[in-house]
Amino acid sequence: MLDLKSLKSEFSTASGVYRVYSEIRYQENRKILLVLNNGELETNLTDTTRGVSARSFTGGYWGFSSYSNPSKDSALSALRESTRNAKFLAGRSQKSGSTIAFSQVGKFDKSYASSKSPMSTAIWLEFLKFLDAMILRKYPDLKSRQLRMQALDIEKHIVTSDGQEIHTMVPRAHFTVSMTKSTKQGPIQFQDTRGGLGQLQDHFLVNPDTFESWIDEIYQMTARKAEGVSPAAGPRDVILAQDLAAIVMHEAIGHAAEADLVLAGSVAAEQVERLVGSPLISFTDFAHTYAGKTCPQPVHIDDEGIEAENTSIIHNGVLKSFMNNRETAMHFEQKPTGHARAFSHSDEPLIRMRNTVVHPGSSKIDAMIASIEDGYYLMKAGKGQADTTGEFMFAVGTGFEIKNGKLGRVLRDTSISGLAFDMLRSVSMVGDEFKWDSSGYLCTKKQLMPVGVGSPAIKCRVRVGGN
Repeated sequence: MLDLKSLKSEFSTASGVYRVYSEIRYQENRKILLVLNNGELETNLTDTTRGVSARSFTGGYWGFSSYSNPSKDSALSALRESTRNAKFLAGRSQKSGSTIAFSQVGKFDKSYASSKSPMSTAIWLEFLKFLDAMILRKYPDLKSRQLRMQALDIEKHIVTSDGQEIHTMVPRAHFTVSMTKSTKQGPIQFQDTRGGLGQLQDHFLVNPDTFESWIDEIYQMTARKAEGVSPAAGPRDVILAQDLAAIVMHEAIGHAAEADLVLAGSVAAEQVERLVGSPLISFTDFAHTYAGKTCPQPVHIDDEGIEAENTSIIHNGVLKSFMNNRETAMHFEQKPTGHARAFSHSDEPLIRMRNTVVHPGSSKIDAMIASIEDGYYLMKAGKGQADTTGEFMFAVGTGFEIKNGKLGRVLRDTSISGLAFDMLRSVSMVGDEFKWDSSGYLCTKKQLMPVGVGSPAIKCRVRVGGN
């Protein structure tokens, strides 16, 4: 890890009438990816990217520079270039009154590195091959099978011109099993994922036989889905299962409340302190701790050196706040709460979510199902998108019919769509059982970013795709 402390004396504190804020960040991303397709090793990747970058702000403008050959010399060059770039822009088009919030966190050091000894890639490959042989032996009727193991460690060292000195290391590890069966209508696929915060040895350093029941569950759902039906298209009363509700809320509501997208005209603009959804809905972006436990993607200090705090986005249906960086916090006269994050050393920090949570309600899942005469219980989000108008569309991996208050046949792939705030206003029941989604969710907004998403089940009305 590159020591940046000696460069703190290089920070500029003034530029004419403008104060210069600067930050230097050294970052190292370490990645492991192993993919076994039908018993054949498709991917065996161990990769490390490292580099240094600097950002400077003056006169309402940012300057940025990065180098992939990290050293004190390259860090100093990046700092000087970013400052020069910011001054160049400020000297040609001054933004009157543009300022940023400043911080006084001081020193901070937090690592989530495993206390267990790491295992070699060869051992993890043997683990995957053992499980693959188990699947092949038990379920020879499968058309195909895939086992995917991945890990990502992100380590950062940041110093800022207002006195912050930060070191963090946050690892995540995930294991996905995917199965495909042939049907007359074409192949049907189902998958599930285990893992979360931590390194591979924290989650999977166990006897592979203990995974057998989980593998059986994946096969059983694959087989049921192969005999499933397509839903009837149109507006329907639905229950979004915990994992699906979590991702839909993150994409359709969370992004709309990111302050840079608000400035670009998102549906959340001008809605603070207004009712935007059912009073049953409360939605918070947690920094690092929820319900007394560490979140899947803990952020204690963001990449601008701001202390991360929980941000209430919606409380009892009322939009309360946006997610800000230093600059937008000043614009909206809100407190910066640590949302500026960068995925790699060559990325500038953007306003990003951390751990979005829909707060549990009081409804039992059985009562939620019993309340629907003709609708669907939808599970497993696939690819999807939401824009700044609040319009969204998501693939849905599977689910169940609900007929006369009871679960019916399994569903094949379908989709849901609608307008975010319309969906929120239609919420009539919120489940009492909360669950984090452990799919290793990487959110995309110009750059990838690991995030945590969690929710109870939600009863609402959306448009369902189908026959």
